[in-house]
Amino acid sequence: MRILYILMLVAILSTTAAAAGKAVSYQANGNSYEGYFITPGAGAPLVLLVHDWDGLTDYEIKRAGMLAEIGYAVFAVDLFGAGVRPTAEADKRRHTAELYGDRNKMRSLLNAALEAAKAQGADTANAVAMGYCFGGAAVLELARSGAELKGFVAFHGGLTTPEGQDYAQTKGKLLILHGTADTSVTMEHFAWLAAALEEKGVSHEMITYGGAPHAFTVFGTDRYREDADKKSWRRFGEFLSETLK
Repeated sequence: MRILYILMLVAILSTTAAAAGKAVSYQANGNSYEGYFITPGAGAPLVLLVHDWDGLTDYEIKRAGMLAEIGYAVFAVDLFGAGVRPTAEADKRRHTAELYGDRNKMRSLLNAALEAAKAQGADTANAVAMGYCFGGAAVLELARSGAELKGFVAFHGGLTTPEGQDYAQTKGKLLILHGTADTSVTMEHFAWLAAALEEKGVSHEMITYGGAPHAFTVFGTDRYREDADKKSWRRFGEFLSETLK
């Protein structure tokens, strides 16, 4: 039995070690975008990963690799455009404000990313969307759109609902992972979202982490909180296991 276990472990490690990510160019609304795709093998459940306000960077690629290591295919979305990776705060605000102000465009870009993932062989019928900060807000937009995904996860994401929208069309279940010390997205926003989801009967779980500020999962910053990061990542992994085949 021990020999069999070792052989199985070697096979698993060989599969994950072989996973290599690649940039994926695709078109949306007549413009060019560049996402990132990684998979441990054919048939792996899909995680659609949506970036923060600085665009698709090494941070999202690292997280995608972490997910591939535990058996998930990942398509990291590009919502800003190929080569657009803002570094100045004013530019970050400009790019996010454009999409916050045009929710139809945000939705079309998210759907284009799903199509790009499908073109790579990803199983979009067995998928969860997740995002960080701005990406979390985008994931909730996708949930409200009625996207046929099994789950939607926001890490320290924007939680407000635009006027005229609600969660009546939401198909999958939601997981909200939030910092109690977040002053950008407050606990009032958290409570409002909980009430909105309850009103529409949407399956949801919402967790807060004491002492965790906005962007508490971002490695190497003064906002990073290791305890909250590890706990939220563990719960995310459990959620994926519970939700995807």
